[in-house]
Amino acid sequence: MRNGRGRRGCRARSSFGYSARMEPFPGVFVSSVSAKAWEPDPEVGGEMHVLCSGHGAESGLSRFTEVTGPVRWTLPGRETLLVLEGAARIEIDDGPVLELTAGDIASLPAGARTTWHLTTPFREFWVITEPTR
Repeated sequence: MRNGRGRRGCRARSSFGYSARMEPFPGVFVSSVSAKAWEPDPEVGGEMHVLCSGHGAESGLSRFTEVTGPVRWTLPGRETLLVLEGAARIEIDDGPVLELTAGDIASLPAGARTTWHLTTPFREFWVITEPTR
């Protein structure tokens, strides 16, 4: 999620080359939405499970079992997300407010300054792409 969800400096929170479960063939990554391997997300709280990272994009899962307040997050690249569980109210500075629940998909532009209000438990699948130059 977001302030850095390095989710986020094109996800600065993860190291490039990290594979969530396995890389059965070069450049092919496999995992599951019921992943067992999670790591803390120091930028926005919660935990993340990075599927793959590099070549201009990063993707994975984030989950929050509890939150202490809103999460501020400036998107380092375009973020496309699918809410898997819970809900998110995303306030975009100088833009709309999104009300997302399980099954909703959204795509936000690089550089968007956002505030996330989560209903837990919350899980999402996300892809962040590097901004075009």
